[in-house]
Amino acid sequence: MRLAVDVFSEWADIGKDEGMEKGHAPAVQEILTAAFDVISTESIQRGFSAIDAGCGNGWVVRSLKTKSSCSLAMGVDGAKSMILRALDKDPEGMYFHADLSTWSPPEKVDFVHSMEVLYYLDNIPAFLERVNSEWLVKGGVFAFGIDHYFENKESLDWPEKVGVRMTTHSESEWISLVESSGFDVLKSFRANEGEEWPGTLVIVARSSCD
Repeated sequence: MRLAVDVFSEWADIGKDEGMEKGHAPAVQEILTAAFDVISTESIQRGFSAIDAGCGNGWVVRSLKTKSSCSLAMGVDGAKSMILRALDKDPEGMYFHADLSTWSPPEKVDFVHSMEVLYYLDNIPAFLERVNSEWLVKGGVFAFGIDHYFENKESLDWPEKVGVRMTTHSESEWISLVESSGFDVLKSFRANEGEEWPGTLVIVARSSCD
């Protein structure tokens, strides 16, 4: 099995990041809409701050920055070539090449987003606890989407196909993981669901840590 960051760096080198952006965009739009429904009015009025965890080429960061209510958006990714792509597209942007499991942001933020990242991590509970305690302000919102989960039978052979280790959990197990890490789960649903696609599993949660 290869490291996911190495695979994604190769994908960025051959321009595959553009396809990932296009493919994930509908689900991400639903994730952001659900998140903005629960981000505090105070945060919106003063200008919310955000992190995209596993930002790829920075497309979600760039999207967030277009919102008048966004004061700061930054991205972090473990794939070096993805960060280089992000900086090429957004030279003035704030992007960090780092291990998500050990990185801490320069300041806590109101909102953390992540799409198609969490099941690649070696220690998911530790990452969730880190986001809760070190990334988010108290009452901040964490919203993430994943396509590889037990109920999505089409995704179960992805580790073998891609050659990357992935942790497989059911929807209820994902919710339990988030709640066990100190979050209050506000919403759980499937985004971009279709007749032949069970959809992206989305969880929106609120931080209870100081």
